[in-house]
Amino acid sequence: MKILNIANRHSVILSKLQNPNIKNVFKFKTHYSFPQSHLIYNSCSNKNGGKFTVSLSYTTTRGSGMTVSCKLKTSKSDSNKKSKNKSLQTKIVVPELDGAPALSQAAEEGGSAGDRSVPVKPPPPPSKKSGLGLLKGLPRRVLSVLSNLPLAIAEMFAVAALMALGTIIDQGEAPDYYFQKYPEDNPVFGFFTWRWVLTLGFDRMFSSPVFLGTLALLGASLIACTYTTQIPVVKVAKRWSFLHSEAIRRQEYSDTLPRASLQDLGIILVGAGYEVFLKGPSLYAFKGLAGRFAPIGVHLALLLVMAGGTLSATGSFKGSVTVPQGLNFVIGDVLGPSGFLSTPSESFNTEVHVNRFYMDYYDSGEVSQFYSDLSLFDLNGKEVMRETISVNHPLRYGGITIYQTDWSLSALQVMKDDEGPYNLAMAPLKINGDKKLYGTFLPVGDANSPDVKGISMLARDLQSIVLYDQEGKFAGVRRPNSKLPIDIDGFKIVVIDAIGSTGLDIKTDPGVPIVYAGFGALMLTTCISFLSHSQIWALQDGTTLVIGGKTNRAKGEFPEEMNRLLDQVPEIVESSSSTQSDSFSG
Repeated sequence: MKILNIANRHSVILSKLQNPNIKNVFKFKTHYSFPQSHLIYNSCSNKNGGKFTVSLSYTTTRGSGMTVSCKLKTSKSDSNKKSKNKSLQTKIVVPELDGAPALSQAAEEGGSAGDRSVPVKPPPPPSKKSGLGLLKGLPRRVLSVLSNLPLAIAEMFAVAALMALGTIIDQGEAPDYYFQKYPEDNPVFGFFTWRWVLTLGFDRMFSSPVFLGTLALLGASLIACTYTTQIPVVKVAKRWSFLHSEAIRRQEYSDTLPRASLQDLGIILVGAGYEVFLKGPSLYAFKGLAGRFAPIGVHLALLLVMAGGTLSATGSFKGSVTVPQGLNFVIGDVLGPSGFLSTPSESFNTEVHVNRFYMDYYDSGEVSQFYSDLSLFDLNGKEVMRETISVNHPLRYGGITIYQTDWSLSALQVMKDDEGPYNLAMAPLKINGDKKLYGTFLPVGDANSPDVKGISMLARDLQSIVLYDQEGKFAGVRRPNSKLPIDIDGFKIVVIDAIGSTGLDIKTDPGVPIVYAGFGALMLTTCISFLSHSQIWALQDGTTLVIGGKTNRAKGEFPEEMNRLLDQVPEIVESSSSTQSDSFSG
């Protein structure tokens, strides 16, 4: 057996060992040391023509020398000697000396022309895996399946179908609501009942495991497509080289200018927005490389939108409240979590006071807009904000948004025979249509009598109050704050004020900024993706200029653009002096 020292791609025999019958572990010593910059390779053969495959590894320790471990396996070429030539474990212990011998010295001691050696490169040092390195570790089959275009399209249709279903099915209702709307004795489409809604979480569609799982699968497909398709396309687009004449003529567009200068073409291309590179008689130019990056940006923007939507569905708080004018409420008492990522903030301790509620009306008397004058107080009772909100003009404070969404009538202040005022609670009455109607009752006479009679009052809004006597007959109409009394069954009634209640929706939505940023990036990258990545090559061959180019988009317009640019290249004309000299010499 021969031990070779391989350093700087040179092999030198350090020692030889003749042992035709290697069966057990053996040891030998040599006066050569093996520094860490050297590698060891073995080439072995026996008399019968069989070959050994030997691999060596070594470690060094101070004072104990160097230990070289090797494994020998016989070749399978000789089938009749398989039983004899089995794998052998060989341990070689080499004492560590002061230094390695020179290559010339080692060659003199044991080199032969028939010895062969194979250069071995040292293994690279271990490096920490980056994010892309983790992706490279994924099985290629999984990446190819996830990046499949039909699968991604099917996932997008599934997400769209679930979103449509979430729009059709009322969200966030009590279970009794779904029991009544989707009963088992009368299923929708013959099979869809409340069990489907509650089991699959369709009552809270956008935070249900089915919807979030489908969304995660779509996100994985986008990442896989970006990694396996879009990033390699960009890498290829960034590579370029100067081409020879035949390669230029094989491009999508090619032309030849018999008398033109490469420098003139470069100046014209720079003026047309191209990046130009010159090297000797060769030219390369490109523009629109951003169009190659745009699909990656589109995918990232979609991932941003989906991440923001997921955060909104699983990390927000929602609540609604109806508050009469003049009363307070604490925001945290109203809000409820919508998902497992919902986390309350300090703003939940804010107290809201309704200073005033009022309405605007059309000329027809219909309500056109309603307003709430709100004050916000911190834990110390200090007013931190005051703002009047209306429909489509919410209040935002500390990540919390308060929307004006509804209104009602809560109470009516009246005086009877200069007594009072009495605050009469108003109750909503059911009527056909979407119009609102509220009513209250002012008892007269003995309130403990089993047959109590009184004056009825009805209102559609805060503008006017309709009054009826004890028999239910129409008595008249009065406006609040008009201070005009009305006599009903001998009682003088004055309507002082109608107190309204504001209907507020309160929510925290941490995903909204992310969704807005994603949509903005999506619009921008979509526009950029329409840019054409155009490439042009040229070669100066004497006075002849060979030009070729290609583009990935707008293939019909690219030849027209090339013709327009080449028409601007000036023609090289011989000077008059040279022409005259040629004529004289003739």
